[in-house]
This record gives sequence, structure tokens and C-alpha cells, in this order.
Amino acid sequence: MSKKLIISVTLTIIGGLALLLITRGRSPFGKSNSSFASEPEHEITAVELSQGGKSISLSKSGNEWLLNGKNETRKTAVFFMLSILEEIKIKSPVSPDLFRQEITSAGIEPVRVKVYENRHVLKSFLVYRTRSNIYGNIMKIKRKSKPFIVYMPGFEGNIGSVFTTNELYWQPYTVFNLLPSEISSVNFENTGDASESFSITNKGHYFTLSGENGELSGWDTSRVKRYLTYFVRIPFETWDFESDAEDVKLVRDQEPLYRISVSTVTGKKIVLTLWEKWKTENGKKVADSDRMLGKTGDNDELFIIRYFDIDPLIKKKSYFYPE
Repeated sequence: MSKKLIISVTLTIIGGLALLLITRGRSPFGKSNSSFASEPEHEITAVELSQGGKSISLSKSGNEWLLNGKNETRKTAVFFMLSILEEIKIKSPVSPDLFRQEITSAGIEPVRVKVYENRHVLKSFLVYRTRSNIYGNIMKIKRKSKPFIVYMPGFEGNIGSVFTTNELYWQPYTVFNLLPSEISSVNFENTGDASESFSITNKGHYFTLSGENGELSGWDTSRVKRYLTYFVRIPFETWDFESDAEDVKLVRDQEPLYRISVSTVTGKKIVLTLWEKWKTENGKKVADSDRMLGKTGDNDELFIIRYFDIDPLIKKKSYFYPE
């Protein structure tokens, strides 16, 4: 074999290897169809989510993230979404038959996601939220693009649930956030034992404690003051988005366990209603000893709240008396 032929073959092999190395770093599905991750120069500054005729925006203002440019957001939800947007990768392609079966036939309307860095659109894609896979989603860059199941490395949960236009999801999971000085009265109703119900009034740091038969005496003022401090922060765990309308009606038709009404010095009234939550264990329906269902008068959605978080407010009248 001549030297020229050897050199020619060698160069051809080297060129082929170089091409292989380059193409291996590229998406096998075509980058324009399968590149979902956002790559900001500095940081993502806004995200728009739209579905049907509803849309919301999440935007950074200074060190804060705002919902629709004005309302406080739940920071953990926003930061989790930002992590997903920058780390999202393809898990597997979806065949046309599977997409037709799981999405088209089910009539699932996608959520359009637009990611911005200042006024520059970093990425735009469609999220088809579904329960057909553990990752909770099928995504496309455009309607006519190839569909994929995508995921965030290191997280084996449902990332599709994050892409929602429901404003409740993005708001802080807070029931009460009141200083004692902001509270004018509290009414605690124990529906199972009316004798343990009580009311507290606060008029210029002059307190009264009443039961079902009128004003009480002999109680400890410091304990009443301490009780009011528990309203500074009472969170709930999550919204009960999984229950359907029939399940919600069954809960609402039941007698609640407790009802806590708080009036503020500015005239605002917050009513928290709490019901027993049920769960299934070994095929049987049993009361959940760790959580309850609740709602406030601001909306009709039920949320899940832990006993650990609400327990400071669930007191018997004996709590307010010296030991």
C-alpha cells in the first residue's frame, strides 16, 4: 500500500471520528425539536403560562418574584420551577400512537410556557399534563413537533404539575399571618363539644374570654396573649387539587370538626373551617391522624393541613387557666 493511500485512509478515519464526536454531542432528535432547557446569560427573569383563555405571569422584581406583577408568590414553587426550566432533559420519545391515545383522545389542552431573560424569549414549549407516566407530562416545542417525556435529573417526581395557570398554586400556602395587635377577636367553635368553644376579644390590649354561657373569669391573661401569637404564621401543606367535585361535595356536606373565625382591627374577617381527612390503609378507609382538610371563606378550594401546624390553635378552655 502506498504512503499516499495510507495517509488518505488515515485522514478519512480521523475525519469520521471527529464527525462522530461532534454529532454525539447533538440531540438525536434535532435540537430545534427537542431542546427544552433554558440557558440564560445571567438569569431567568420572567415566565408566562397560558392554557385556553387563561394566563398568568411570574416576574422578578428586585429580589422578589411577583404573580401577575403585583401579588406575592410562594418562593419554593417559583425556585423549583426555575430549576426545572434550566435542567430539564428528555427521558424518552413518544410515539404518534401513544400521543394520540394519551393526549389527543383525552382532549388534553397543553400549557404554553414562555421563558424570558429580560425581554428576550429564551425558550417556548408546550406541556401536556397527564397521568400516563410518573413524570406527569408529555412535552413539545411546537404543536407539530415531536412529543417527548421529559424529566429533571435527580428528581423522580411529577414535574408537569408545576406548569399550571391556577393562581392558588403560586400564592403562599398560608392560612393566618397576623400579629396579635392586628387581631380584634377570635371565635373558636368546637362542633363536637360546644362546652369547649370560646371567644376572645382584644380592645386596646384589654382582653375578655367567653364561653357558651357568657364571659369567663379566673383565666390567665398571659395565656390569652400567647394564644394570639400563634396566628403569626399558620401554613397549610398543599391544595387538595386531586379530589374531584363529588369528593369535595361529600366533605363540604359533613359537619366540620372545628371552625375558627378571626376578625382584624381593619374589619377583615377570616373563617377557617376544618374537616376530618380520610385515607385508605389495607383496603379500608380510616381517619388520617396526621392531616385535616380545610378551607377559608376566600375561596371554595379545599386544602390539606397538618395537625402539627394547626394544633397550636386547637385548644380547650382549660388551656387559658393557671395550672
